[in-house]
Amino acid sequence: MSKAYIGIGSNLGNRQRNCLDAIELLRSNGLLVTKRSSMHETEPWGIKQQPQFINMAVEVKTGIPPQQLLCLLKKIENDMGRMDTVIWGPRVIDLDILLYDNIKIDEDGLRIPHPLMHERDFVLGPLSEIAPDKEHPVLSATIKTLLENIIA
Repeated sequence: MSKAYIGIGSNLGNRQRNCLDAIELLRSNGLLVTKRSSMHETEPWGIKQQPQFINMAVEVKTGIPPQQLLCLLKKIENDMGRMDTVIWGPRVIDLDILLYDNIKIDEDGLRIPHPLMHERDFVLGPLSEIAPDKEHPVLSATIKTLLENIIA
């Protein structure tokens, strides 16, 4: 089985409940959630005039390949009522593959590791709770070190 890390975010409706519901949908769709960060309330990134986010990260074990995992995450987002709006705009739920084993993928619609994760404390903060020593497969630095570099 492969190990993946998924970022979870919500800034519309009951943000905490949305994040927990997303985790349950991951489980009910066959993913084994092995670790879960606490919830972090964070400022919006990109577009500032919107509600604050709740962000989390989970570690999952799965037998499905990355492309299929991405399809599953998009299905869960749609099932939860996510609407396509402006990029970085408000959303009921946002699910992103941050890391998948130690692989690197750069395809149309799928980039692993997540291409902006090293610039976002709202991603690295939760991820560092559950995988501080995990090494970024491109930047060759741990999640903890990447977070420290943003905060410094």
